[in-house]
Amino acid sequence: MTSKSKNQAPTFQDLWEVSQAAGRLTSQACTISARHLQDGMTRSIFNREVAYYARSIVGDVKQGKKTVTEGLTEIKREQRSLLDQSIAIGRNGIGVVAGALQIATGAGVCYASVGTLCLIAGVPLMAHGANNVYEGGRNMMTGQSDTVGPVRSAYQSAALAMGHGEREANMAYGSVDIGLSAYSVVRHVLKPDAWRLFRYLDSDRIRAYKIMRPSSLGAEAIIDSITLEQLYQETKK
Repeated sequence: MTSKSKNQAPTFQDLWEVSQAAGRLTSQACTISARHLQDGMTRSIFNREVAYYARSIVGDVKQGKKTVTEGLTEIKREQRSLLDQSIAIGRNGIGVVAGALQIATGAGVCYASVGTLCLIAGVPLMAHGANNVYEGGRNMMTGQSDTVGPVRSAYQSAALAMGHGEREANMAYGSVDIGLSAYSVVRHVLKPDAWRLFRYLDSDRIRAYKIMRPSSLGAEAIIDSITLEQLYQETKK
């Protein structure tokens, strides 16, 4: 589409195109607010503000204050911003859920192994889980995306002491997190129908993922994919 000067009146086709884009922005806002805003009044206010913003752009284009290209660019920028915010909220929420699962799994490792695997796997799982809950919850409350929890901070301090930087610390944290997550899924656990008398026999044990709920496996897979993406971003720094 050829850009028009601000002094040239937009055609009917131009206004229709901008109006359609504004309608898509409003629809997207309604979808996102329904997903993340539980309070009906807050959701209504948010939807109304986005609708007013979209209509103001259409009005500016109609009055010649903005070109069609400028109006469409602003609308697309707002759509991208809303989507990024929604993804960030979703990631933080998943991080909290996955962190809670890690804490529960770590406690289960300590109990099932009668303490023998507690320091090796149980405590690290609980520590990483608590840190993920803290970072995800804090990010959700503040709207930020860079909260550093106490465990990650400890990794950074250790890396600094060894002459490395924050990048290496974050990569180490992410790698350990994925390793712990993998262990929690493939570790041997007692079958639900195993006899107590034979609980120490290998035949009465099964890989954890075979008895995990699909929702739990899904949460593990999603948080691992997010961690892998964060590791990839760290390698580019």
